[in-house]
Amino acid sequence: MSRWKNIAVLAAATASAVAVTGCGPSTASQEAAQQSSVLELLANDLQGSLQEAADRTGEVETVRATMVGSGPEDFEMQIAMDLRDSVSVEMVMEMEGEVTTVRMIDSVAYVEIPEAEHELADGKRWMKMDFSAAAEMGIDEQMRDADPVQQVKTLLGLEGVTVVGEETVDGVPTVHYSVTVTTEEHLALLKEQTELDSGDLGNVAGQAAKYGVTEIKTELWIDEQYWPRRARVTMGEMGVMTIDYTDYNEPVTIETPPAAETTDFAELLGDLGEELGTTT
Repeated sequence: MSRWKNIAVLAAATASAVAVTGCGPSTASQEAAQQSSVLELLANDLQGSLQEAADRTGEVETVRATMVGSGPEDFEMQIAMDLRDSVSVEMVMEMEGEVTTVRMIDSVAYVEIPEAEHELADGKRWMKMDFSAAAEMGIDEQMRDADPVQQVKTLLGLEGVTVVGEETVDGVPTVHYSVTVTTEEHLALLKEQTELDSGDLGNVAGQAAKYGVTEIKTELWIDEQYWPRRARVTMGEMGVMTIDYTDYNEPVTIETPPAAETTDFAELLGDLGEELGTTT
């Protein structure tokens, strides 16, 4: 597992103004009072506000996010999520000058094949794999990282969360929360809240030990609609990952790649195995 995937695994355990009807000269002051009261509640009723955020975020239908990682391996990922009955996610990641697109539709992942490797896939553009194969590649971890509900649940599951104060994120007023725990505490929560196996958790623990990471800082910025606007996890020499959320409940279209442009991962592995067998 590469370092950026380990960063993503750890982040999985992390993490518009309220509409006011009315008319006349008092409308602006009513909006300001409404916003101020919500932000004040977010700051003063920490546990209740985080639970409300988890409940409301769980009802979100669509959202977009930008994930940026800095450290030994830098990357940036644009994410679109449709969280309705049939969950669909598209992730476009740029790392070391290479761009990779992944679409997860129901329990099937479609990974865009680099143009230079199309010949190995009979000229096809996409590789199809089931969820178990996608999980082995860390794709499910990336989906979990991007889930805003998971990040709110992280703060609910950790002791010692504090309110940093009111801050503006991309023009949106928010309340900033922060908590720092030991690596062991963070991994224990990760084991409890996710389905990562002991091998993945062991890899993360090993990377943390390698870079001397003993503490992990998790931060979350929540707006007056109780929606996460930013999440950040800081892991010393392993790096920092930040996720910014935008376009809640705005239209998102994630299409299944055409069958004519798709090759099956299992069949591709079988064909490659047969070719290797004939050359030995």
